[in-house]
Amino acid sequence: MSRIKKIMVAIAFSKYSQAILDYGLSMATSLGAEVVVANVIHSRDVEAVGRIQNMGYKVDPDEYIQGVKAERQAVLETMIKDTSFPAEKLKTISKVGHPSDKLIQIIEEEGIDLVVMGAKGRSDLPHALLGSVAQKLFRHSPVPVLSYRDKRQ
Repeated sequence: MSRIKKIMVAIAFSKYSQAILDYGLSMATSLGAEVVVANVIHSRDVEAVGRIQNMGYKVDPDEYIQGVKAERQAVLETMIKDTSFPAEKLKTISKVGHPSDKLIQIIEEEGIDLVVMGAKGRSDLPHALLGSVAQKLFRHSPVPVLSYRDKRQ
């Protein structure tokens, strides 16, 4: 088994995101690893804004993306500042697209050794064991995926 040098923590901004981040940072601390915190704005949300624009409303998909990125970055900064993880070992990435595809792209581009993510995303469907993005990552990730599960799930 090779040494884990870089961990990706995938955040969906669910009610479990802080716990997932804390878990990933704790693991990285104990392993001496770097962390990439990744978030993906789903392309279907951007497409919905485009459809609203086509109906004549004054909305701009690019402004929507920039607004969501800024909002999520502010939330991430608040989540991160409450930790003692060294800033020089932490990177945040935000992309637009299909979440599972973009997360796999980040894994490959960043040289990730391990993924930490929640079992379910924002929908938190009570009857589902895993969310669709988690299922796809478990099946297609080129590196191990560790599923964080909160006691409330």
